[in-house]
Amino acid sequence: MPPALNFPQEEFDQRIAKTRAAMSDAGLDTLFVTDPSNMAWLTGYDGWSFYVHQGVVLGLDGAPVWWGRAMDANGARRTVFMGSDDIVGYDDSFVQNPEKHPMSQLAELISARGWGAGRIGVELDNYYFSAAAYLSLTKSLPEAQFSDATGLVNWQRAVKSPTEITYMRRAAAIVEKMHAVIRERAEPGMKKNVLIAEIYHAGISGADGHWGDYPAIVPMAPSGADATAPHLTWDDTPLERGASTFFEIAGAHRRYQCPQSRTLFLGKPPRKYIDATKAVLEATEAGLEAAQPGNTCAQVARAFNSTLNRLGFEKDSRCGYAIGLSYPPDWGERTMSFRQGDETVLEPGMTFHFMPALWLDDGGLEITEPILITEAGAECLCTTPRDLVVKE
Repeated sequence: MPPALNFPQEEFDQRIAKTRAAMSDAGLDTLFVTDPSNMAWLTGYDGWSFYVHQGVVLGLDGAPVWWGRAMDANGARRTVFMGSDDIVGYDDSFVQNPEKHPMSQLAELISARGWGAGRIGVELDNYYFSAAAYLSLTKSLPEAQFSDATGLVNWQRAVKSPTEITYMRRAAAIVEKMHAVIRERAEPGMKKNVLIAEIYHAGISGADGHWGDYPAIVPMAPSGADATAPHLTWDDTPLERGASTFFEIAGAHRRYQCPQSRTLFLGKPPRKYIDATKAVLEATEAGLEAAQPGNTCAQVARAFNSTLNRLGFEKDSRCGYAIGLSYPPDWGERTMSFRQGDETVLEPGMTFHFMPALWLDDGGLEITEPILITEAGAECLCTTPRDLVVKE
């Protein structure tokens, strides 16, 4: 039974051609990618196996080669477009064994394919490629030259195909539904873990007839003083009147991620939150207006920050980043950012999480938008009301 691919073969062929062009520009003969997002984008591979060593090897011709734990090879056969000859599993005795490293087996595979004496690109600054893996691989391939290819595949993913945008829109509908659950169900005294359970239920149930996938980041839902920090999750404390809680969550479909944040205030918000909300909303409009094809990421950041500063607030971190196909622990693509100095030119088909969050001295305010760059400018993928959510 053939695998059920999320994209036609022609799209995979186009992705590989783009990647090979970038490899040639970088002087690479072979590329070894370990980022599961890049593995999926190049081959279709999809499995929760990134806790062990695995990857895709791509030469300048021929099919890519999936390489990983032998028990995951059947998962590759169910999800990648390549045939069995290009699906290679290593023995389970290599798994988490301090006496030997699976990269030595990968070196044998690379040598057998005729790539052992060329210039090999590896994703050095990647969550899934350890220092020990690099040391083992270089030791086992003494004739090869190694080069840092971090981000090489990520950048080829910047402009989304029509099918990818369809998946992003489905994920957007899911996160809209998740935020609707928060607005409807949140109330003083409700334990936060109970609310998070309902958010998860909405996200995985899906929307508009399309199933919900697991998000690449768990919900961020800090309240009060905890919300002065951006990346705290949840516990079993009750929601309290007089405190803000921001919910940074994502809808996901076929591993495509659509994050969006809103802030809930139970009771009457103080003037500081009203003023901050007004400033963020006005600055967001300025940033969205600047998110035009032909403009740069830095121009979007300048438009946002200059407006925010004029209204008496400052943000010292980036206000957006590229999103799309992602696996834990991050739903960003780790390429472009809306910040000073990023001169990447915006193109139709790029997708971002526009993230104009503020962390105040006694809480946080997150009102964010997933956006698509179109010929006409920035399109917000969600219709979630853009404001501070107040429940008296």
